[in-house]
Amino acid sequence: MTGPSAAPRPARDPGLQPERTRLAWRRTALALTVVTVLAVRLAFTGDLGGVLLAGVALVVWGAVLPVCWRRGTGTGPARTGGRSLPLAALGAAALAVLGVALVLRGLW
Repeated sequence: MTGPSAAPRPARDPGLQPERTRLAWRRTALALTVVTVLAVRLAFTGDLGGVLLAGVALVVWGAVLPVCWRRGTGTGPARTGGRSLPLAALGAAALAVLGVALVLRGLW
């Protein structure tokens, strides 16, 4: 008895996957920007905690936005390894938690 024949694989057709990926990175950049703007708005209330949150949000936004921009425009690296992708995911998660905190605080 022999195994299945080794038929040649058809060429990979990515379809719309690259476009969906670029759109997802653009949505991530937009969401990060909105949360950062809300955090900066909180800083103008004069609360020291708001100023600290705004500072952290601006630092994270400044670090993650270039990664989102390169991948969202298709000019970034095609590989998925390295340190930039996990750091961008961690930064996005941190700003998502900050966004939830801002909404729960009643700024929305």
